[in-house]
Amino acid sequence: MIAVVDYAAGNLRSVTRALDFLKLKNEATNDPVKIQKADAIIIPGVGAAGTAMRELQKAGLVKVLREEIQEKPFLGICLGLQILFEKSAEDATECLGIFEGLVEKFSADGIKIPHIGWNPVDFGKTPKILKGIKTKTPFYFVHSYFAKPKDNSIVKATTTHGQAFPAVVNREQIWGVQFHPEKSGAVGLQVLQNFADLI
Repeated sequence: MIAVVDYAAGNLRSVTRALDFLKLKNEATNDPVKIQKADAIIIPGVGAAGTAMRELQKAGLVKVLREEIQEKPFLGICLGLQILFEKSAEDATECLGIFEGLVEKFSADGIKIPHIGWNPVDFGKTPKILKGIKTKTPFYFVHSYFAKPKDNSIVKATTTHGQAFPAVVNREQIWGVQFHPEKSGAVGLQVLQNFADLI
């Protein structure tokens, strides 16, 4: 079972509907015990970092997630990727600290903020989560902030919006995607299936 973490963020239902379409057993939950018993975890993401971390704290999930993310396949989507890092400039938020690095806001110099729309994702060696997908395939993005990892080796794919930023990060079984697979049509479904195949 894939636990889809319910922390009062938008887009939760879009993710569970995509998993249902793929016939992947899943449950939206904020129950620490169910998350501990799950085979894999997804943190979806639409919302603000500060609110997200407060909701996770209120549900008693921060410590649980910090432990479980290290133990089983994990996918963070958009904000779910960003809160893997140490701190976000959005609300000056202390995050989960799974990866070293910060989350910063796009500069307003000549680009639209938030970054909304389809952008190509560039990579060299194909990451497992993008298996069957060609480099420069467009995915759908909606965000104003982006991750700046301390260790660039975790960046497995990039996208450019005014500047290059990580579109996929990974270490061992821990994955984060800045785009929204659940809004990216067939290629997005392929990403979710690839993640499930890692379980």
